[in-house]
Amino acid sequence: MLGRLSVDRRFGERVSRLSGVPSGAVVELPGRGRTYLVDIPGPVGAPTVVLLHGLVTTAMLNWFPALEELSRQYRVVLYDQRWHGHGIRSERFVLADLADDAVAVADLLGIEKPVLVGYSMGGIVGQLAAHRHPGRIGGLVLCATTYRFQETWRERAFHRTMSGFATTTTELVTRKVARAQRRLPDLPQVSWNPGRMNRWAWGELRTANGWAMAQAIAALGTFDSSPWLAEVKLPVSVVITTHDRALPVYRQLEMAMRIEGAEIFLARAGHAACVLEADAFVPVLLEACAAVIARL
Repeated sequence: MLGRLSVDRRFGERVSRLSGVPSGAVVELPGRGRTYLVDIPGPVGAPTVVLLHGLVTTAMLNWFPALEELSRQYRVVLYDQRWHGHGIRSERFVLADLADDAVAVADLLGIEKPVLVGYSMGGIVGQLAAHRHPGRIGGLVLCATTYRFQETWRERAFHRTMSGFATTTTELVTRKVARAQRRLPDLPQVSWNPGRMNRWAWGELRTANGWAMAQAIAALGTFDSSPWLAEVKLPVSVVITTHDRALPVYRQLEMAMRIEGAEIFLARAGHAACVLEADAFVPVLLEACAAVIARL
């Protein structure tokens, strides 16, 4: 209970500083589906970063603490990924689809070679996009993420259980995810009342569907980029969350070492640093993005 109160307090303190969040629109990715997208123009002629959020969150909820500072230097694009928030609802949750969605967003907006900035699950999507679409991605910023999940016997046992659950409940989950999507408002509710920003943030968090997240975790458990990660020849920054209890620090470091020329940046924070410890995370994120942009 005390842990939950601590999280609530840190979350509330960060959100209470907001006077509002940028609004976006629902867009159609041709042949793929509809998602909620926010496009912040930034300075004229600025390079573009596409932000990929983590599991059990939405694009805006994951990234809102960094948007003001990022948009001073870059055009910033963010969108809800499949089965999250107002993202695409498909029959299956397949990581390759999420990677292809990132390129489809760039195509829709006429962005030739975006820098993909991925947090946790978003970092996995970024790796896959670079692997599946060589030449289409300008660079990667990989934050609080990994290159594989199944190493210890506990991890293998957990992911085998999740995989079995996902396999036996696929049709049920697909129906539940579609039903949950129909209950959402047409657009996220964006508040410009500082006194109601907590309500906005918890509303974003409540869009997460437990059934959908179980399927997503099962899919993530199968991810392993070790056979091909060294083939990614892009400017890459890796932001390691040094107090991370969800994704081991040594595995984040191993990932960075497998990418030729990757620059490492240390954020002295835990896995939820993007929001709960944003004062520690955002300055490191800005350094990591600048390092990739400088090498383009």
